[in-house]
Amino acid sequence: MTSDGSTTPDEDTLRAIEALALDLARETGAIATAGLAREIEVDYKTESKVDGQAPRDPVSEIDREVEALIRERVSERFPSHDIIGEEVELHPTNTDGYVWVIDPVDGTANFVNGYPLFCVSIGILHDGEPVVGAIWCASTHALHPGVYHAHRGGGLHFDAEPFEPIHAPGVRRKLSAAPGGSPGRARDWDNRVTGSAAIELAFVAAGIFQSARFGGVHIWDLAAGVLLVQEAGGQALIRRDHELVTLERFEAPTEVKEDREPSLRDWRGLVVVGTDEAITTIRETAQRPGWFKRLSDRVRRKRRR
Repeated sequence: MTSDGSTTPDEDTLRAIEALALDLARETGAIATAGLAREIEVDYKTESKVDGQAPRDPVSEIDREVEALIRERVSERFPSHDIIGEEVELHPTNTDGYVWVIDPVDGTANFVNGYPLFCVSIGILHDGEPVVGAIWCASTHALHPGVYHAHRGGGLHFDAEPFEPIHAPGVRRKLSAAPGGSPGRARDWDNRVTGSAAIELAFVAAGIFQSARFGGVHIWDLAAGVLLVQEAGGQALIRRDHELVTLERFEAPTEVKEDREPSLRDWRGLVVVGTDEAITTIRETAQRPGWFKRLSDRVRRKRRR
């Protein structure tokens, strides 16, 4: 038991959960891949605020199929575990134990257009702390689809094998991920935007990116990838007031716009992940006046597109 009274997950349980998450990531990744070979139905959650522009936030039949499958399998194997998913608006009733957090297809706009940067993200929290993560990526460091996965204390794995993040000492100009609208070059790296927060987290864990910044993202975007970054030896920070502090667990907000009690599904935040070196650079940059405002403005511009 920890100092705050919560229980610590045992190793065997975490391994069993990781094994199921890995199997589900592989199976649902195959479903997504097969979907590209046929015409799929696509709906849109948000109409553009700009007249004449196409709607945003696509959701495909594959998103719904993948989430339904994961919910069914988790309920069969771990009936006491709660589930948060992007496409089913159900709020967890008990967040003191295990909660699976699912993004069935992260990067749906990429997916429905055949752009091969999308993933299936499956994260598991225990008392709000990320303890297991599995992200199936359509593209990986190995130039083929695969799953980056880990459990707390077990180290990063790729397709069931231990994986050391890529280290290329001869490369002097490296890459990081930043919200849309960020300058293409920074002092220490070039910025890239993939269209998928979860795949950017996986790429930080893998050593492809040195860092990634996210503003206003949902819990299903980050729950799996934060654990992968930490198990790869990186750091995850969250904004508290005007500081960046270590992200230890996800917590429900104190209030929401709707007339109901807030839940963990309502979590939103500004998060930064990266290597120790990259985090040092970002901390220095974040101390400059207006840094948080500029990052938030870039995120808002991205949402309006």
